[in-house]
Amino acid sequence: MGMWFVPLTTVLAAHGLENIRPYAFAASALAAFVSPLIFGAMADRHASPVRVLRWLGLATAAAMALASTAIKLGWNPWLVLALIQLHALCTSPTWGLASTIVLARLSDAKQQFGPIRAMATLGWMAGCWLVSALNADTSPLAGYSGAVTWLVLSVFTLSLPSVEPPKSAAHLTLRERLGLDALSLLKNHDHRVVFITAALFNIPMAAFYPYTPPHLRDLGMEHTTAWMTLGQITEVLTMFGLAWFLAKWRLKWILAAGLVFGLVRYGLCALDSKALILAGVTLHGCSFTLVFITAQIYLDERVDSAWRARAQALLSVMVGGVGNLIGYLGTGWWFAANARPAGENWPVFWSGLTVAVAVVLVYFLLAYHGRSAGTAKDSPQARLDSN
Repeated sequence: MGMWFVPLTTVLAAHGLENIRPYAFAASALAAFVSPLIFGAMADRHASPVRVLRWLGLATAAAMALASTAIKLGWNPWLVLALIQLHALCTSPTWGLASTIVLARLSDAKQQFGPIRAMATLGWMAGCWLVSALNADTSPLAGYSGAVTWLVLSVFTLSLPSVEPPKSAAHLTLRERLGLDALSLLKNHDHRVVFITAALFNIPMAAFYPYTPPHLRDLGMEHTTAWMTLGQITEVLTMFGLAWFLAKWRLKWILAAGLVFGLVRYGLCALDSKALILAGVTLHGCSFTLVFITAQIYLDERVDSAWRARAQALLSVMVGGVGNLIGYLGTGWWFAANARPAGENWPVFWSGLTVAVAVVLVYFLLAYHGRSAGTAKDSPQARLDSN
């Protein structure tokens, strides 16, 4: 994933495709409205998520190679965009499926998920370093390398123990087959607030990968794909500390801390200094982990096991669909609005996003309830609600 998303903006720009950048990133958002729920429902009811992930990995590898070839050969921009959309449809469900597979093997998600999830971050970092080591920050070679890695993942799933889905009813409605019944999870107030907060936060966050690398390049930096992994260093450290945070702090304050880190991150970028932008990039890992990984653990604990793949899929829809679609298109518009003949007005661009994160922080602090007054203090539900 890192081999694709991090260098994508510079690869497109180097091949005269800068105009489709917002739409290329928004492709993942459009895909997230459809495929995660469908494949999440499949993994909950019909097939092992391991098997579903295997075939999606193969499809993603093929689509990524095709899209990279289209960019390299200078095909029509709309065809390039269509192949990027195909890649997004294949890759969009994989994150939720991978989380479901991992969480199904854990006896205590609070203690165990953080360090295991850190492996994904190390993989992201390794992919970014490899791209820069190959001098592929502006080359389709980045996509070809990612395609090979997806093939390796598909082969690796053959060694994984199967996670069998629960028995389901023989006759399912179209709504159930499409996974739309997962929307009923939004009836729970705190579930709804967590879903909405994650989606709203992802709107300004969507600017991070498309626009931080060109800002760094404007300041004279090269190998921006590798520099962007500074955020993954703190992400790994935060992952390993997540169990301690979950044991000591209420969920509300962990999520709020992540939002604050996100606010400070963009505030530092707005100061338009090379060192301060790199400091902001470094804070990205803390922000990402404390908001999105905590939300995944929250769903694993608070949602019945028969619904967990769909719950993770719904989170993917809210974050990768609603958040990313509005975020990529909205920040693309905001970027264009701040363009000047001499270049982008970076301080104003990042300041606007800082304000957006502040609004999300205020919403979460006011809306999230946590422990309900009517829940018995020592009941299992009370212990969950207290988080």
